[in-house]
Amino acid sequence: MTLEIPKTNYTGQVKNVSVGMGDNALLVGGESCYPFYTFEGKMPELPRVAMEVWDIEPVDWAPAALEPFRDVVNDPLSWARKCIDSYGAKMICLQLVSTDPNGQNRDSAEAASIVKRVADGIEVPMIVWGTANPEKDTEVLRRVCESVPDKRLIIGPVETDDYKKIAATALGYGHIVAASTPIDINLAKQLNILIGNLGVPEDQIVIDPTVSSIGYGIEYCYSVMERIRIAALSQHDDRLQSPIICNISRETWKTKEAKLPDDELMGNAEKRGIMLEAMSALMMLLAGGDILVMRHPKAIELARGLIKALS
Repeated sequence: MTLEIPKTNYTGQVKNVSVGMGDNALLVGGESCYPFYTFEGKMPELPRVAMEVWDIEPVDWAPAALEPFRDVVNDPLSWARKCIDSYGAKMICLQLVSTDPNGQNRDSAEAASIVKRVADGIEVPMIVWGTANPEKDTEVLRRVCESVPDKRLIIGPVETDDYKKIAATALGYGHIVAASTPIDINLAKQLNILIGNLGVPEDQIVIDPTVSSIGYGIEYCYSVMERIRIAALSQHDDRLQSPIICNISRETWKTKEAKLPDDELMGNAEKRGIMLEAMSALMMLLAGGDILVMRHPKAIELARGLIKALS
């Protein structure tokens, strides 16, 4: 007597999105089953890890997170190259921290020139992330789109308050829009509808549902991502069939647990931070994340091992 494993028949499928151009372009999405349920469907493209790079030297990073990049944090291109050459990065996420109006408030022209220099100096696909200030991001991200029309970047965050101008510019220059909403499936669907109404095709949209670190509300983030995947695959909701991007690195390493020094109660600070990031990444993978933005090379190594083991 053979054991018959009950299987769910899915009616929907996550859309494929191609990031980057040429031989090094990467496909994300495409799954026709719940995360890693490959006995019921297919995951033709496994989740991707993008290594985080900042456009300025970090001043408040935990020592453990800063140490692998200490020699390159003054130059975003050198930093990106080290991620690729030393740590095998297949995708880079350039965080435009310097453009924050509450910080350095770097102007859009200078920020765009940095993006272009990094994009021209690496061969892997790239994500460009603003500061979630709608007014500033509109100015900066539109200029970024214009500066690198031939790279097919992921541009984000694109929010309800700024989507009209940013998404339209991204469409005009062939980039991908990261539609960002605050942990709510209905808001995520609505923003995708609005962006689609501008003419942005489905293969140029990814969903940023907003995520958090483990211990800081990740259960709610998981639940929302899970509901997005259920709607996409089991309810055939084509407005939620976009790949999901999880900007997990900053959320993990800004927590007090990641920054506390070694002590008898909390243990080794480096191992603690690495495990926090790796465990948060695992939760995002199981919830349906297609792209994980991560920071520490050892946490990324663990995440890659988890992806391989789960698949």
